[in-house]
Amino acid sequence: MDRIHYEEMEQNLDKLLQDASLYGRNIYLFGHCNASEELADLLGKKGWRVRAILDNNVSKQGREYRGIPIVAPAEIMTLDEEQTIVCIAARAYAAMERQLRRMGYGGIIRRLVDYDSYAEYSLSEETVRKRQKRVDRGRELLKAQRVKYPGCYQLYCPFSALGDVYYMMAYLPYFLQKRWIEKYVVFTIGAACAEVAEMFGARHVEAFSQKEMDESIQAVLYNGEEDAYIPHQDRPYVVKLAKALHIKKIPLEMIYKCGVYGLDPDCIPYKPVRLETCKFLDQIVRGRAVVLSPHAKSVAGIPGECWKQIVRFYREKGYQIFTNVAGDERAIEGTVRLEVKLSELQSVVERAGTFIGIRSGLCDVIRGADCRKIALYPDCYYSDTRWKMEEIYHLESFENIVVGDRFQWEIT
Repeated sequence: MDRIHYEEMEQNLDKLLQDASLYGRNIYLFGHCNASEELADLLGKKGWRVRAILDNNVSKQGREYRGIPIVAPAEIMTLDEEQTIVCIAARAYAAMERQLRRMGYGGIIRRLVDYDSYAEYSLSEETVRKRQKRVDRGRELLKAQRVKYPGCYQLYCPFSALGDVYYMMAYLPYFLQKRWIEKYVVFTIGAACAEVAEMFGARHVEAFSQKEMDESIQAVLYNGEEDAYIPHQDRPYVVKLAKALHIKKIPLEMIYKCGVYGLDPDCIPYKPVRLETCKFLDQIVRGRAVVLSPHAKSVAGIPGECWKQIVRFYREKGYQIFTNVAGDERAIEGTVRLEVKLSELQSVVERAGTFIGIRSGLCDVIRGADCRKIALYPDCYYSDTRWKMEEIYHLESFENIVVGDRFQWEIT
């Protein structure tokens, strides 16, 4: 979960917990995902206990997260709804709320993160008025973008994930060539995603806030803009290619390559062309250092004990140990904080010799690095499908390792 959504979640949770009528209630979360795990941790820090995590995926049911059982949603129907509250930090809030209500649950349901601020299903006059204002703001944004980037084809990446932007850019040249597009502008959410787009040589890149992105995309769809495209596999919900995963196992990169862009499965991705060399490489012992990357926005976390094992392993071998971080992220205890530009990271890991990271978009950013690369995956399923995370996000150029509850670091 990114910092902005985390802060929104914490603010909404604080407001919720200030309601004295909620004390003594059983708190349940709906949807086992990275956001729900962070919400469970946050509740724990504030002295509240989560009774269980509801999830529709039968493969997740029966498992635990930090001692919190993952159960079927029907479990909540056996409880006194007057003593129960369901908190949702997942993206599919509307569908989850409908499911609980159709099951007959009449207790409290609270959304703690509003990922999709224009997905409000109501025909009330107030809602129509608010949404019309959003459309008007979106149109003004489009008008300003036309002036700022005259004659440019507009590309919007609506999800703030490095991997999504990487795949979007890696296959974008084929899309542009097919349509004879020479001038284009890429809109991303946040500076980090913009940096990934720039690594692929995009001349015009602009970082939006989530609100600006949502309103711009709404205007693009509302107006039927012909010189704009939203190259994403799941949003903005016109055609959800990700639904195909309920039928067949399709790696995420293949969904982008074949689904988003309509390319041949054997099509070779383009590589970043704007890579930089880190200025303090001489401080890293060549081939005797390891760069760890434990942070991810949209993937369930790896147990802290796993990282402790890895640190002990490389410390005993006499390696330098770095933790790659950004912003307010913390370095693993016993390691050196490493904060460099994304375009410089490949030079760093090649100098170090080894990279070990939770499978995130950062792995895509350094996938071309000439060094030992290890991707760690939580032992869980992708969304509500029957496919494991490793099956969807597998990287050919990496050693792919699934980390379970009883994981032991024994790599040579």
